[in-house]
Amino acid sequence: MSDLPVMIITGGSRGIGAATARMAAGRGFAVCVNYRKNAAAAAAVVGDIEKSGGRALAVGADVAVETEVLALFQTVDRELGPVKVLINNAGILERQMPVAEMDAGRLHRVMATNVVGPFLCAREAVRRMSTGNGGAGGVIVNVSSMAARLGSPHEYVDYAASKGALDTMTVGLAKEVAALGIRVNGVRPGITDTEIHASGGEPDRIQRLQKRIPLQRAANPAEIAEAILWLASPAASYTTGAILDVGGGL
Repeated sequence: MSDLPVMIITGGSRGIGAATARMAAGRGFAVCVNYRKNAAAAAAVVGDIEKSGGRALAVGADVAVETEVLALFQTVDRELGPVKVLINNAGILERQMPVAEMDAGRLHRVMATNVVGPFLCAREAVRRMSTGNGGAGGVIVNVSSMAARLGSPHEYVDYAASKGALDTMTVGLAKEVAALGIRVNGVRPGITDTEIHASGGEPDRIQRLQKRIPLQRAANPAEIAEAILWLASPAASYTTGAILDVGGGL
């Protein structure tokens, strides 16, 4: 058990999640670094945190699978203590293609991780945080995408739609749990320098698109982590149901 406030970061082994984990640990959180497949990457994040004197734990779980979400939260309960902050960061996309070529299997996979997963994790967090259940309150931050507003035509309309659903969940859940001591907000990152572009089949996507961004560059994952952690902090104590665009002006 930890005396520090506990944060769970889904998809915390790489990219925005890993940057958020390292930064959160430096600001006094005990961090659960959730991962789906890349145990080595998660262990590296935990190792960095521990070398800096922080507390962290890597827990493997596919957020799209309900039994694994339950096991994730039970492990955190046992090893770290009651969750104070949930960062719903885990998300997937598949290879770029127009809607006319997408099959049902792809759509189910994307929606399962990007929509069902955050709902399941939020459910477990609310059950633990709710002052109506004897909890001490808490914060949920959902990591969306500027794609929810821009649509990602010819590339990832399914991904964009999943993030639009996450935005709607953010607003609705925020209103549902505000009186229970829980704040719920979202961050919409723009194009960010992470490995997700390679998983979509275009490792150099940033170079192709960055001139369209008013700030003329992609975000560094740490810049997105700063926004996430502001929403998770007492500095944002009167902010709930908000979605913060961090898109370089898009």
